Amino acid sequence: MAIPLLQTAAALYLVAGLAAGLGLALPSRRALRGAPYLLLAGVVLHSVSVVALHRDGTAPPLTDLPVAVSVMAWFGASFSLLLLSRARLAALAVLVGPLAFLSTFYAALRLPEASPVAAAATGAWPHAHVMLASSGLGLLGVAGLAGVLFLAEHRRLKGRRPLAPRVPLPTLEALDRVNAASLALGFPLLTLGVLTGMMWLRTERGSAFTGSAHELWCLVAWAVYAVLALARFLGGQGSRQAAASAVGGFALLLFAAIGLRLVP
Repeated sequence: MAIPLLQTAAALYLVAGLAAGLGLALPSRRALRGAPYLLLAGVVLHSVSVVALHRDGTAPPLTDLPVAVSVMAWFGASFSLLLLSRARLAALAVLVGPLAFLSTFYAALRLPEASPVAAAATGAWPHAHVMLASSGLGLLGVAGLAGVLFLAEHRRLKGRRPLAPRVPLPTLEALDRVNAASLALGFPLLTLGVLTGMMWLRTERGSAFTGSAHELWCLVAWAVYAVLALARFLGGQGSRQAAASAVGGFALLLFAAIGLRLVP
């Protein structure tokens, strides 16, 4: 029961992205306004699938990669809904929907094969690590997607390419605020995720750092985000530079947190 629900949630995320894309391409204000409702339906079904998975007694631990990716998608989509409630930001669903779809669909495919891990991966520290790190990753993903839209809109305005005025595109100021808010919330959560991960390793292996490629790259990604946060909030970084930094930073973080674990 849980897996079909998760697959349906993934489909709704994809349809939300397609609706937003059609709303921009046609243009259609109705399709664009419907995208957040489709995203909301996906989040609700996603939540129900998690409950069903635990009721079935087959839920793998949070430390399994498919579960962590699913949690990341849920946090990112849920946070996006708070932003999409504003009509001028509804176009953000054109990127949020497909990314949530890919993450959730991957989880739906891999969860049936997931197997319980050793007891060392259960307990408070590993679960806190996954929840905090995944929520941070989801929010920083929203910052990265807002950065993509910012750069695209900035380029369009600079090139003075006309667009139908009845399409409620996000303004550069609105996208910049999304970027700032996502970074302000996501980076502390990522930091707590890194710290709880270290506590997990210290508890289980006696050392907060074992030197694995995953740990090393995650620390590098965290350090990069620390520099980006300082530049954004204390260094007077410009909006365009902040948008580009958000895109590059999320690409690095995604590779460090998930990409490396997909490589055999």
